[in-house]
Amino acid sequence: MRQRPQRLRGYLITWDVNSRDRAACSRLRRFVFGYALRNDGKEYRYPGFVERDGVQYIGQSVLFVTHPRLLELREFLNREGIEHHQRSATLD
Repeated sequence: MRQRPQRLRGYLITWDVNSRDRAACSRLRRFVFGYALRNDGKEYRYPGFVERDGVQYIGQSVLFVTHPRLLELREFLNREGIEHHQRSATLD
C-alpha cells in the first residue's frame, strides 16, 4: 500500500531589500545561502538557512518555512531592517 505524502504546513516569507544597499544584500545572501572561505588551501563551509530542516527555497526572495523556523528568520529580517511579509501555506 502506498503512503500519501505528508503535507507540510508553514509559511511563505517574502522580502524586499534595496539592491543599492550592498552590505544588506550581502548579509542577507550569507544568512540565506551560507558561504565558504579558503585559507591555506583548506575550504571552510558555513551552511545557510536554506539547508536547515523545515526550510525550502521557493524562488527569488521567497522561502517556505515551518513554524519552528519562522521566528528565527523573522528575527534576522527585523534585525537587518528588511521589510518582509508572511502568508500561511501548505506544501504537498
